[in-house]
Amino acid sequence: MCLTQDALPWSHVEQARRLCASGARWVQLRMKSASPDAWLATAREVVRVCRESGAICIVNDSVEIALASGADGVHLGKLDQANAMARAQLGPDKILGGTINNFEDVERAKASGCLDYVGVGPWRFTANKKNLAPLLGETGVSELIGALDSLPAWIIGGIELADLAVARRTGAAGVAISSALYRGDTIEENAKAFLAGWPAATSSKAAIPNVAGAPHI
Repeated sequence: MCLTQDALPWSHVEQARRLCASGARWVQLRMKSASPDAWLATAREVVRVCRESGAICIVNDSVEIALASGADGVHLGKLDQANAMARAQLGPDKILGGTINNFEDVERAKASGCLDYVGVGPWRFTANKKNLAPLLGETGVSELIGALDSLPAWIIGGIELADLAVARRTGAAGVAISSALYRGDTIEENAKAFLAGWPAATSSKAAIPNVAGAPHI
């Protein structure tokens, strides 16, 4: 899952365009400082870019923006609206993801019965997240994923290319990448390196239930 970022030399639309051109097939639009109007306008453009490339596009934080832009779904943080309420708004066919930082989050996610996947982390420190939860590392992530039963998990928080082999050992279905994609003016090379670095998963956890062929990065 490739996340866009604020405050980069490239707009969110340009980030999405370059990522999709590099082979990315799952883009999360993550805008934290835009006005609602600018957010929606950008989301519509990013959805269009993803559609043209056959990529999945989800919106971070806002069910309303996801629906209005025609995105494939939404990823909600722990301080966003309740999962059940979001599912009621989205309907059964949109992707709904949530965030897991501890065992209480695991129990809430399972009890809701309406998530398609979760992001589990943080793996390590990342400056992209304010009020960062306690770091989990390989052991913490593995324990939480093991408690999720059949709910697919993507690891979040400071993932680097060198982490992929270890990340796969946790039982994760995939990883979410942000900062490491944008180092230097080498988005294409960075994205291709991550895509090549995650071999085809064989676990039964490796697919989002209602999205055929969901990618792992």
